[in-house]
Amino acid sequence: MNIGVAPGDGEEESRLLLRFAAPRDPVMVADWVSFNIINTERQDWARRWAKLKTFVEREGNARVPYGHREGATPLGQWVAEQRRAYAAGQMTGQRARRLEQLGMVWSPADERFQENLEAAMAYYEQHWTLCAPRSATALDKPVGQWLSNLRRPGALDGHPEWKTALEAVDKDWNPVWPADWQRHYAALRELVADEEGQAGAVEVLPGFTVHGMDIGKWLARQRTPKVWQTLTDGQRERLEAIGVVPVAPEPEAPAKPSRAHVSAFERGIAALAQTKPARAL
Repeated sequence: MNIGVAPGDGEEESRLLLRFAAPRDPVMVADWVSFNIINTERQDWARRWAKLKTFVEREGNARVPYGHREGATPLGQWVAEQRRAYAAGQMTGQRARRLEQLGMVWSPADERFQENLEAAMAYYEQHWTLCAPRSATALDKPVGQWLSNLRRPGALDGHPEWKTALEAVDKDWNPVWPADWQRHYAALRELVADEEGQAGAVEVLPGFTVHGMDIGKWLARQRTPKVWQTLTDGQRERLEAIGVVPVAPEPEAPAKPSRAHVSAFERGIAALAQTKPARAL
């Protein structure tokens, strides 16, 4: 005899509550209703968490577009609701931890930062620096302008974790010297990386370009005594670490003796030559 589907978790307990509740006992009825609502909400949350887990395993991140549906589940809307609940202090610590385990980023600003950081990391893989020109793009994102904005004074106020994340990718992402200098240095460092990290092991002549930059011409200029003296200690340390040293200054030509140093004898001879009468023919 078929007696139906076996009760799920919590269903048997809810039936017992209803069975033993007096018809006019509002407290028992309220407990039964509350139990079922809470239990259903927990199951619904767990199902959507599982959908998010599937998304993360497939996409590699928890950045679900707002309009995305995972099957019939409006997953993007659900994720946005979780962020709102977290911001309002309406989420339990256990749920927050479970979402964080999947890589949930609570702040929309943090979410955008993580997306741009991934693009910046892709740029670094190709150029060995985060001092990208403003026009630079990576992963279809304007990383050059984004990084330039972050280098502005006060741009990272209130977000020390952003600064830490950028420095983890490139400690010189915001140098005290010009970003253009850092780009040329990074290109030189990339060039000599396969030569035991020493610029002296490879001939870099003017006209040798990397990523469209004339690294040979730039290197020759850095090595001149005049320019070398204007570099900061940090710039010189970085160049010296890859074997770049300044060229020796050219020896000064000996100065010609001035008239003040001509001996009295020489002056006398010169004067005699000027006053000696010409020989008669």
